[in-house]
Amino acid sequence: MTRPRDLQLLLTWLSPAFPVGAFAWSAGLETAIATGTVKDRATAEDWISGILHHGGLRTDTILLSGAWRASADPTTLQDLADLCLALTPARERHEETLITGDAFVAALRAWPEAASISLPQPCPYPIAVGAAAARIGIDLQATLLAWLTAAVHAQVSVCVRLVPIGQTDGLTIMAALEPTIAILAAAAATATTDDIGGVAYAADIAQMSHETLTTRIFRS
Repeated sequence: MTRPRDLQLLLTWLSPAFPVGAFAWSAGLETAIATGTVKDRATAEDWISGILHHGGLRTDTILLSGAWRASADPTTLQDLADLCLALTPARERHEETLITGDAFVAALRAWPEAASISLPQPCPYPIAVGAAAARIGIDLQATLLAWLTAAVHAQVSVCVRLVPIGQTDGLTIMAALEPTIAILAAAAATATTDDIGGVAYAADIAQMSHETLTTRIFRS
């Protein structure tokens, strides 16, 4: 069972209000919307489900899990950070994970018990969250569940604003993906880097193509 303090921290750290600037990034979703690949509730849900099962969200979740387990091992954390960056297919996604990760590390200084955590510099976002949660003593399963839920909500928010789909459609997507999030969080808790592998080529290409859009709202 998640302790109240753990839940409080996860709600704060992964809130849209936490100062990491995650709201400014779409992870290529803006490109998919601009090209018409994502155009309504059904295609939005399909896109987000795809990156959960086969794309960057799944990879980041496994890396977060590894960082949680290796939180006291600086060498392994550095290896995971290097792997995270090596698996980032596009320049803007590379910037996204580093900018949000470093902002997360800086924001942790507000908590004295987290201020002394040793993390790679620069530090990708999932590595920072995983290691910090472990050093504070937050349950891995709860951390993974919160991470995936926040990531899906961020993607839905992009769709609500840009497709646009209504708030009701957005909530329908969130509700529909809850079982998937729970299953993937449970799987990631025991996964290792050997389990990393994806075939989300459309998402990767969308991330690479984002910088060529004439008009952009998001940074990736």
